[in-house]
Amino acid sequence: MRAHYLQHVPFEGIGRIDEWLATHGYTVTHTALYEKPLFPDCAELDLLIIMGGPMSVHDEGQYPWMKAEKAFIRRALQSGIPTLGICLGAQLIAHVLGARVYKNAVREIGWYPVLNVPAESDMHFMFPRKTMAFHWHGETFDLPKGAIWLARSEGCKYQAFQWGERAIALQFHVETTPASAQALIEQCGDEMAPGPFVQRAKDIIKVPKGHYAAIHELMDTLLLYLTE
Repeated sequence: MRAHYLQHVPFEGIGRIDEWLATHGYTVTHTALYEKPLFPDCAELDLLIIMGGPMSVHDEGQYPWMKAEKAFIRRALQSGIPTLGICLGAQLIAHVLGARVYKNAVREIGWYPVLNVPAESDMHFMFPRKTMAFHWHGETFDLPKGAIWLARSEGCKYQAFQWGERAIALQFHVETTPASAQALIEQCGDEMAPGPFVQRAKDIIKVPKGHYAAIHELMDTLLLYLTE
């Protein structure tokens, strides 16, 4: 089995997902878009993961590779490859499916609850009632046509959606480790202007270990759902 991930900046890798992939026997490849934006043949992939980054889906002028990336994501979705988009990755999925991506009313940075959206059926992924999740974003998206709304938060209405049977987009992060949280603070600390949903760096770092355990458990469940 082969998993491939799209990485937009050096300091936002796949975090805890790497351990899950190794445990489940995947060969892992990736596209470092900031170095060499080459993409694999979709027919060779069993799982696609699209990571976050500080740029916007609208920044094609600054990042010319983004146009090709969007085309690749569109092919992957049309091919039915199990796909997980995280933060910018989720926004890219929404964008290529024709939904609007735009500035959220507030920034969400730090640990804040994500709540599930009551299900109309059991034909899609079911989130826990409440998860303390890690956030780092200033933009959001509308639901694409045909997508199922899965989760919300007080600071951001659309935290997650599912499109089809094998694509899930998360505005929040499930892969975060203490090291990756520290890297975001160091690299993107200028985004931490005071706000109703922006924690201080020291409060992000000192959270209980159980916060990480909860998002990693959710990550395990999500990946199993997509790939089984």
